[in-house]
Amino acid sequence: MDNPDSDAPQAHSTAVQHGQGSTFEPARTRSRAQSFVSEHLFVEDTVEPTGTIASSAVNLANTILGSGMLSMPNAMAALGLVFGSAVIVFSGFMSGLGLYLLSRCARRTQGRDSSFFAVSKLTYPNAAVFFDAAIAIKCFGVSISYLIIFGDLMPEIVEALGFESFWLLSRNFWITFAILALMPLAFQRRLDALKYTSFTALLAVVYLFVVVALYYFTPTREPLPKGDVVWFKFSSSFFTHLPVFVFAFTCHQNIFSVYNELRDNSSKQVNGTIAVSVGSACGVYQWIAILGYLTFGSKVAPNLLTMYNSNLVITLCRLSIAILVLFSYPLQCHPARNCLDKVTTAIYNAWKKEPEFEAINDAPDDEESDIMADDTATSAPVVHFMSPIKHVSITMALMILSYVVAISVTSLDLVLSFVGSTGSTTISFILPGVFYYKMHQHSRWRLMKVLSVFITIYGVFVLVFCLGANIARVISGDI
Repeated sequence: MDNPDSDAPQAHSTAVQHGQGSTFEPARTRSRAQSFVSEHLFVEDTVEPTGTIASSAVNLANTILGSGMLSMPNAMAALGLVFGSAVIVFSGFMSGLGLYLLSRCARRTQGRDSSFFAVSKLTYPNAAVFFDAAIAIKCFGVSISYLIIFGDLMPEIVEALGFESFWLLSRNFWITFAILALMPLAFQRRLDALKYTSFTALLAVVYLFVVVALYYFTPTREPLPKGDVVWFKFSSSFFTHLPVFVFAFTCHQNIFSVYNELRDNSSKQVNGTIAVSVGSACGVYQWIAILGYLTFGSKVAPNLLTMYNSNLVITLCRLSIAILVLFSYPLQCHPARNCLDKVTTAIYNAWKKEPEFEAINDAPDDEESDIMADDTATSAPVVHFMSPIKHVSITMALMILSYVVAISVTSLDLVLSFVGSTGSTTISFILPGVFYYKMHQHSRWRLMKVLSVFITIYGVFVLVFCLGANIARVISGDI
């Protein structure tokens, strides 16, 4: 490529020149974008997008499929076989709907610079900083949980393999090992660069998939504790277990990166990515939840792997899950860094009184637009590139802080329950609904606008009742 910096200014100027109603000079906009690129040293920000449906779906699926798989049978036991299966399907549908609404909102942002912050600036500009700060905290909390799970699993694994070294049996050693090993991955600029590690991590899902089936279908398996199996069950515990299903399908923090990095980010390609990732995750959850529940019934533990007799097959399964959560850490670090970048940039711009908006006229995408003609004119945040120093600084801060907390805390079960009922609910349901509705408030009432109101109401319901149930659980001491 003769001029590696040419792509970003061209994409920017193309986006801002749509329509006849622009009130600014394209040449000046082009100059500003070029000044950003000239100061920016990361080549991967200026090359053509490389994402495909396959690579993007692998990253989203790996973001979805984490430690939540191991708690699915226990969550199903609280609801019954039929009711639990229905809740998994419904949770997958609602998650997919939230992803779709966010992808539609991304089309109203400028070029390939979409983010929660950019959408917030077009809808609720005064709350944009708070939205991104909340998302960053949520992702940061999940990344800590991955380090804790890895630190707890590895000593058990090495002990089962016959190693007796003090260092190898120390959780602090393995958390330190994890944070050092993850540095090359956590510093990756693009989400698409993580596709190979995400694919490797998903092999752990396949292995768990096989192990659960093996212990259910093999008639010669060792006797396992067996409880009652019911078809339908409803009690107050439903509200404490519902966040598990919500948390299990949360990957919305990465949908904007997927949209930005897809080589062809048309609606067809983005929708295909969402369908493949959420659909495959739903199938995996159903398989593990149903077979795990049928194997152990009401006696199934919150961590499915603790129910099986310790042997080489189960030890290797634990190792594969450890690798899965290890490779999932960068997928939380990536959106947390991007959100913190937007927050600090907004604070800096407010201090320096720099302009954050410029006019833009939306052009319809490949699908028929449901936006009325007089609703097409809008404004978009100025294109922003994260500087190399800022990229390194934020990443190092996230990794150091997550390391310190993971070393200090031994259990995050209750914290993750609160994360599922607050942060995950907000990202998955409330924000997609309110963003889409706000952008289409002057449009005709069509199906997607109705669904945006529905998903918002559902998110508020989950937030209020599930958070209340978890608070009551803490007060009663049932933790």
